[in-house]
Amino acid sequence: MSAGFQRARRPEQVAARRTAILAAARELLAQRPVAEISLRELACRVGLAKSNVLRYFDSREAVFLEVLDGEWTDWLDRLEFGASADLERVAGTIAATLAERRLLCELISSMAPVLERNISLEFARDFKRRAAANTERLGGLVRARVPELSDAAARHFALGVVVLVSGAWPLANPTEVVAAAAAELGGAPSFADGLAEGLTNLLAGLVARRR
Repeated sequence: MSAGFQRARRPEQVAARRTAILAAARELLAQRPVAEISLRELACRVGLAKSNVLRYFDSREAVFLEVLDGEWTDWLDRLEFGASADLERVAGTIAATLAERRLLCELISSMAPVLERNISLEFARDFKRRAAANTERLGGLVRARVPELSDAAARHFALGVVVLVSGAWPLANPTEVVAAAAAELGGAPSFADGLAEGLTNLLAGLVARRR
């Protein structure tokens, strides 16, 4: 920690410090998976003691959940399906754009098993509200292109996107040993292709059940 460290007191100072911590987290995530990044390393990157990082965030996990929320929101801000989009195009667009966002997919796959395990009730409530809003927003975007879906079905599909990414991303990014073994058995579809297939089937099934 810098000898000249001063605690941020004014709201704009707190916001600036939080922004600096999130920026450091993003820098580290560009170099290695979230599971390999410690609170100590994050604190050193931003020039603070661990205890001072915890003045601004509940925990190491809370920092990365904030990064996840930012990535999720940015993806939704940029998600476009085109003027005419059938079921396959909607599913394919979601899969293709997610495949381009390594960080978002990694954090989604780490959300439930890792990042939500060491946060306070207050932070959990706030984060889950934001996650629900993101899910609702995705459902609305999909329903605008697939009007056959009910609101409930659109929400179910949006939750399905999270579930499928959570499972498909780790499988598509195995260790070198597992990748070598899988290659000997003929390999597997790419993350984007496998996700697109799964989302198309989910979407088609939801539409069919409504008829």
